[in-house]
Amino acid sequence: MEMQSISQQWEEQMRAVRARVREAGGGPGVVPAGEALAMSGLEVMQAMLAGRFPYPPIAETLDFFLIEASKGEAVFQGTPQVKHLNPMGTVHGGWYATLLDSAVGCAVQTMLKAGQAYTTAELSVNLVRGARLDGGPLRAIGKVLHCGRQLATAEGRIVDADGRLYAHATTTCLVFAAR
Repeated sequence: MEMQSISQQWEEQMRAVRARVREAGGGPGVVPAGEALAMSGLEVMQAMLAGRFPYPPIAETLDFFLIEASKGEAVFQGTPQVKHLNPMGTVHGGWYATLLDSAVGCAVQTMLKAGQAYTTAELSVNLVRGARLDGGPLRAIGKVLHCGRQLATAEGRIVDADGRLYAHATTTCLVFAAR
């Protein structure tokens, strides 16, 4: 029996998550605020993964997707494509930044109680390796460092299936009562 590479496992997981969301009627859109107010942040993220709530339209624009969410952590996956290149022919820094902002922000989201919301106040991104179009999928893994009543901090890393680092980020998010 042939062993699947990590890259193949990631691709298979991505297909499975997308299929589950599609089968449940999920698509791009905005989470219904009325329903979300009564749910914890983790419950909101799990509803997205189940296709009960829409996923953000930016995920279609930049071809990445939420793969996993647990308390204090969120994982997104994407594969750079030609449409993500800058004029110099390399993957645009905005692609990395958006993927990381999603991972670290959603990691913070998983820590929120019902009735709470957050917004990014600061995002610092460092690109350390250029992604290749034939390099396979990349994952942005966001992890919460601290979540208080008013501020939350998180860090994120974009890695390939071999664990090579492509970019890393930190964020500070404002936590507040949702309306």
